Amino acid sequence: MSAPRTTPRRALAAVAALPLLALALTACGYGSAAKQDDARKADVATGGRKLSADTVKIGYFPNLTHATALVGIQEGIIAKELGSTTVEPSTFNAGPSEIEALNAGSIDIGFIGPSPAINGFTKSGGKSLRIIGGSASGGVKLVVDPKKIKTLDDLKGKKIATPQLGNTQDVAFLNWISEKGWKVDANSGKGDVSVVRTDNKVTPDAYRSGSVDGAWAPEPTASKLVAQGAKVLLDESTLWPDNKFVITNIIVSQKFLTEHPDVVEAVLRGTVDTNAWINANPDKAKASANTALKALSGKELPADVLDPAWKSIRFIDDPLAATLDAEAEHAVKAGLLEQPDLKGIYDLKPLNKILKAAGKPEAADAGLGVEQ
Repeated sequence: MSAPRTTPRRALAAVAALPLLALALTACGYGSAAKQDDARKADVATGGRKLSADTVKIGYFPNLTHATALVGIQEGIIAKELGSTTVEPSTFNAGPSEIEALNAGSIDIGFIGPSPAINGFTKSGGKSLRIIGGSASGGVKLVVDPKKIKTLDDLKGKKIATPQLGNTQDVAFLNWISEKGWKVDANSGKGDVSVVRTDNKVTPDAYRSGSVDGAWAPEPTASKLVAQGAKVLLDESTLWPDNKFVITNIIVSQKFLTEHPDVVEAVLRGTVDTNAWINANPDKAKASANTALKALSGKELPADVLDPAWKSIRFIDDPLAATLDAEAEHAVKAGLLEQPDLKGIYDLKPLNKILKAAGKPEAADAGLGVEQ
């Protein structure tokens, strides 16, 4: 249920990138001894060889669904694979702004949702980016005011928030409405259900004031509403095969991929290692992600929000290409996107090389990979 490949103009408002605090810029450990130890580990990881770029600029959101980046950078796992190549992180609050940064060369690699990845690829005529790996699945819920809505059928006539016109959750909700047989004008949000486009930061206040009766929202917004008394009526993962659908991908500029394939491969080794560490150490990883969020935003998530939000997200290396393709089709059906050509949006050769070496199943590109 990905967002349109050509995002409507009203959905293109970008939020300026936030500077990342120094705490999240470095690997764990302090003092010269720790730095020397990190350097020795980095030399081992790269076989003592210098990679082709001195720095790699990585962009991501200060969101739990981007925990692969949060934890991988916070714990120094990605840096370990890069050797003497330095990570320069930047954070963003909106997909369009991250795509703009990628196109401008301000970042080289990004963690991003399927909708902006599709939009960036199609708007550039297939020349701006490639999806090179997965990061997270799930973490999206329909949460509602239990006093007003007790069953799914009760949504008719109610006001439900989504984050942005044409974004991933917006398209998912529009598709679900369509499958119920209800009618909603995609652009205005008016119809059998009122779809109210509301920034995730504002949604809890809108719910508290009664401006909306619920939300089809990503984490941790969904759990913030639950902490205010809302109830989970539907977990979007239940609508997908094997309860998996892409929420965060890893993208790279085609220019950087061509010029620095060794650096891209090193970053991917770091993300694969990070996901393995997250899944093997869920409590430590959750705490690490929250520490990174505090460094970025000035405050951490309370346990009644963090714990349920974390449980609903799966951290995986597979980009779940078939679900991105399905999400795009949902956007077409909603009238928010003309049928696009996504051939070449994926280049999974570096990822599959790493997965194969680790004895893990390789990822499929659903026929949307680059020409061999």
